[in-house]
Amino acid sequence: MKLAALISGGKDSVFSIHKALEEGHEVTHLITIIPARDDSYMYHSVNLHIVELISAASEIPLIQQQSSGIKELELEDLTLALKKVEVDGVSVGAIESQYQASRVQNICDSLGLKVYAPLWHRDPEELLNEMIKVLDIRIVRVAADGLDQSWLGRPINVDSIENLKALNRRYMVHIAGEGGEYETIVLDAPFFKKRIEIVKSEVEWEGDAGSLNILDAKLVDKN
Repeated sequence: MKLAALISGGKDSVFSIHKALEEGHEVTHLITIIPARDDSYMYHSVNLHIVELISAASEIPLIQQQSSGIKELELEDLTLALKKVEVDGVSVGAIESQYQASRVQNICDSLGLKVYAPLWHRDPEELLNEMIKVLDIRIVRVAADGLDQSWLGRPINVDSIENLKALNRRYMVHIAGEGGEYETIVLDAPFFKKRIEIVKSEVEWEGDAGSLNILDAKLVDKN
């Protein structure tokens, strides 16, 4: 299939693209929705500018669509973006969010597109262990008990997965962050021709949540 990939720059959307390419699909475009509000029900807002570097690194054209971020109305913005491409289907990184999955499905049905969702209802621990074998993932936002400032910028690896499992047992933190407990950015993937290097960043912390805001980043050759 020819696919347009919804991408936030985080692990789920990037891994879905990796799976699509691995299975022989063609990803013709990346699509990022940029919400005007931080509390969008559908779309991430942290470090979305890094998607431009992901597009350059992967040499896949990027379509960016501004959105109101207002619940339900923001769905119209995704429809507008998808009307700009000629594809057979849409790649999404949904794992458990029925809200997001059902709405993307409805939009795709209305446009005659198929939904490619290779992560849907996968075991989160198994999924993370697969991801860390091929992706360089960094945590850039936390908002849950047990996830303090020390997690910002931390890579997801074997040790952090064990820590997340412990937080799941103690605080019910979703291991894959599906409840919004944390958000990520991907710095390298198999389909990147170059990797992303963070040059400058700053921590923004308020109350019991915070973000690692990437102020400057660049593409560098892979070792």
